[in-house]
Amino acid sequence: MTEQEGVGRPPVTAGKRAGSRRSAPPPRRRRPAVLGYALGITVALVAWGYLVWAAIDFGSDARGGDGRAWWFLGLAALGAVACLFVGLILVTRLVRTLGRDPSPTPTPRSGGGKRALR
Repeated sequence: MTEQEGVGRPPVTAGKRAGSRRSAPPPRRRRPAVLGYALGITVALVAWGYLVWAAIDFGSDARGGDGRAWWFLGLAALGAVACLFVGLILVTRLVRTLGRDPSPTPTPRSGGGKRALR
């Protein structure tokens, strides 16, 4: 069979191997989603850095004798934890959007139900 013999034949419409001979086109990347995630990650990390710096500053004031600074230290620390958590969630979503998800695929369950397990 030469290279030209297969060209021009109609696709098979019935039988075991019916269907298109071409694979599906690769999925397109969503650039606005990637840009949004990148911007969100940047904002979350900048806010985290500022809150860590503020917590250190409030901690030094609290050790100096300012009682209200302990409350601000606690709030800044909780805010920093929340910003880092949001940033990590956004990184995970960005990786998933780019198609580089390292999570394993679920394994298929073995056939059978309760009776097969006995």
